This record gives sequence, structure tokens and C-alpha cells, in this order.
Amino acid sequence: MPNRPQVELASLRRRLAAMLYESLLLLGVLALGFLAPLLTLGVAFGITPPGWLEWLHLLALLGAYFIWLWHRRGQTLAMQTWQLQLVDANSGLPPSLGRSLLRYALAWPSMLLLLSGVGLIWTAFVDRERQFPHDRLAGTRIVFNPALRQDAD
Repeated sequence: MPNRPQVELASLRRRLAAMLYESLLLLGVLALGFLAPLLTLGVAFGITPPGWLEWLHLLALLGAYFIWLWHRRGQTLAMQTWQLQLVDANSGLPPSLGRSLLRYALAWPSMLLLLSGVGLIWTAFVDRERQFPHDRLAGTRIVFNPALRQDAD
């Protein structure tokens, strides 16, 4: 087995705080990448895309944001702020493009479970490492890695 960096799993509290901060940052991403193009099409050209196309646009935009950042360094801006990193559970390195894509696809139903409370109960009380269901299924882990902040400075 390859020599894995020694890092600790991120606490549930830290991961939930990062998710809350991420939701605020996503408002800017959605305003720029989703609302601006739709408003431009509507105001300038009088075009209103069908609802299914808007949903596809939304999923693609968020997918590009998360998958690219997770694969690139294992961190979104919110994760950098909270000193978190997404890593492959086997290697301890940032996830491959395929694993990032799998995590993104699994995150949608997992987030619905978290918001309903079932996923949060699972994460807090059932899972032995307190991992979210999509991380467990995708073979990824979110770790606390303060060394990354020092490297960026």
C-alpha cells in the first residue's frame, strides 16, 4: 500500500460549517453562471429556455464548479477556509476525475437525506467514522488538513 499522508478526519461540526459557508459562496456562482445568462437571454432576445434545460444548466454549472475544484486540489473555497480537503480514501490524495464525478452524482440524493434529517442521523450516530453517505459510497473522505493553509501562504 502506498505511503499515505497522516491526516485526521474532519469533525462533523467543521464539515457542516463549511457546507453552510459553501451555500453562501454558491449564491455568487449561481448569480454569475446561472441567472446572468438566463436574464440576458430573456431580456435581450426574449427567449425563455424550457424548465428541463434550466435544470440541466444548473446541474452542469454546479458539477463543473465542484468536480473541477475537488479534482484539482481537493478543496473548494469554503473547504480552504475551514482547512478541509477531500481525499481518496485509499491513497490520501485528491480524488481522480472519475471519483469526483461519482461523488458529485451521489451527493444529490445524499444531501436530500441530510436535509430530511435521516442522513444527518446516519452520519452522526450510525457511521463509525461519521462520514456522509456519498463520501462512504464514493470512496472519499474529508480530512482536516491545516498544513494546506500554510502551503498557500
